[in-house]
Amino acid sequence: MKIIEEKIVGKHSQETCEDGIVVTDNFIAVIDGSTSKTARQIKPGINNGRYCMQLISAFIQTMDANISCIEFCQQITQTIQQTYRNCGIEIGRLKDHPVERLTASAIICSHQRQEIWMVGDCQCIANHQYVDNPKPYEKTLAEERATIAQHLIKQGKKVEELREKDDARQRILPSLIQSCKEQNISYPVIDGFHIPISYVKIIHLNCPEVVFASDGYPFLKATIEESERALQQQLETDPLNIYTFQATKGWMKGNVSFDDRAYIRFLIE
Repeated sequence: MKIIEEKIVGKHSQETCEDGIVVTDNFIAVIDGSTSKTARQIKPGINNGRYCMQLISAFIQTMDANISCIEFCQQITQTIQQTYRNCGIEIGRLKDHPVERLTASAIICSHQRQEIWMVGDCQCIANHQYVDNPKPYEKTLAEERATIAQHLIKQGKKVEELREKDDARQRILPSLIQSCKEQNISYPVIDGFHIPISYVKIIHLNCPEVVFASDGYPFLKATIEESERALQQQLETDPLNIYTFQATKGWMKGNVSFDDRAYIRFLIE
């Protein structure tokens, strides 16, 4: 496999970035650690999303070349669950409080199998088509946040004020936390609990050029330059993500974007 271009940018810093890219002889992956919605950390000093991304990255680098998607889901689940045990975390508590789990999405290309595996909320351009795998509740909550933010602005709230304190996100945060109870029930994630394979998208490749990206790119394009241009236009014209692109969070002051972002374009040879 040949890398054409790649880029990772943390929304706050590279050191705290929860997105990752993995490239080996047999696999290419983009991993998107979920933004933490709790102060509890599995490993003290590191956000749960970043720690989960690091664990998945390390696992992919040691995978057998012929591993199947089902085997990957089973083995990475075992790896994350063992991490909980090693850290002295009660599995029963995590079962009842999924918001405290290590959680990430991943999109993986298997060279040996000529397949793409989409586990969770990720996006790609493959076989000349755009494909995503969004969380079922995300659009509804993004629309709700947008409606609240638009109403606050009509009442006199300034965009810059909402970029300092996102009152609209705070209003939907209980629903975001509640939606975590649907992890690996109505949508797939990597979190140390059984991944329902029926929700994992598997794409069989018949075109050599592929693009993977995390959802930090709201408008995925065929090149980094085009994707970055679309992102910058979004940040300039709709920094709260409540009009042209609606999301559950906006571009906060002090950050370089509304989310971490990772992009890789490559050829299957």
